Amino acid sequence: MGLRVTGKPAINKYRAFTEGRVEVQDEGSQLLGLLTGAKRGQMVVDFCAGAGGKTLLLGAMMNSSGRLYAFDVSEKRLNNFKPRLARSGLSNVNAQLISSENDQKIKRLVGKIDAVLVDAPCSGMGTVRRNPDLKFRQNPASVLELNAMQTSILASASRLVKSAGRLVYATCSFLPSENEAIVEAFLAANPDFKLLDAPELLKAEQVEIALTGPYFKLSPHLHQADAFFAAVMQKI
Repeated sequence: MGLRVTGKPAINKYRAFTEGRVEVQDEGSQLLGLLTGAKRGQMVVDFCAGAGGKTLLLGAMMNSSGRLYAFDVSEKRLNNFKPRLARSGLSNVNAQLISSENDQKIKRLVGKIDAVLVDAPCSGMGTVRRNPDLKFRQNPASVLELNAMQTSILASASRLVKSAGRLVYATCSFLPSENEAIVEAFLAANPDFKLLDAPELLKAEQVEIALTGPYFKLSPHLHQADAFFAAVMQKI
C-alpha cells in the first residue's frame, strides 16, 4: 500500500492524487496507522489529528465503515484537513475541534473506543533531516513543557479505550524523555494497560522491518524515513 517515489515529481498534479487514490506521507506515519490494527466496523479515534494524514489512512484501513473521530485543538489544521477528506471520498470520518484533551466531546466516548492513536505534540526532532533549524529552536525547557502536555494527553486519551482495545502513543522524536519515559510512567500509573510488541504487530500486517525491542523506533540512517517512536498498549 506504500510506494516510495524517486526524484521529486509533482504528485499533486497526478490524476491518482486528484482523484483521491493516493496521499503523500512519510513511511513512518503510515506504519503508525498500521499499529492501531483499525478494522472495518470499529470505533476509532485519531486524538491529535492535525491535518489528517493518519486519519485518512485509518479510514482506508476501516474501508470507510464504522466511525472514525478526528480531534484537534487547532481549527486551522482541521480546515486544512477538509479538502483532503473530500478528495479521499471517506464517509466514516467525524472531524471535531476540541478545546483541550479534557473537552466534553471526548468524555462522551469514555470506554467505547476500539483503537486510539495519540500522535502527541512533540519537539519534532525526528524530522531534523528535513528541518535542520529545529536543533536551534528547541531547548531543555521547551521539551519539559511538552513532556507535561504529552503526559496529560496520553492519560486523557487512554480513558476512551474499551476493554481489549488498543492505545498507540507516538511522536516524531528520538528523545527518550518524550518517548520511553512518558510510556513507562503511564504504564506504572495504569496497571490495566500492558505493552504489546510493535514489531510483531507489524509482522501480522505483513510488514517486515528491522526493529529491536517492543517499541517502534525508526531512524533515518537505518530506515530512510523520519525518526519515529511508538508504543502500542492494550487495555486488559
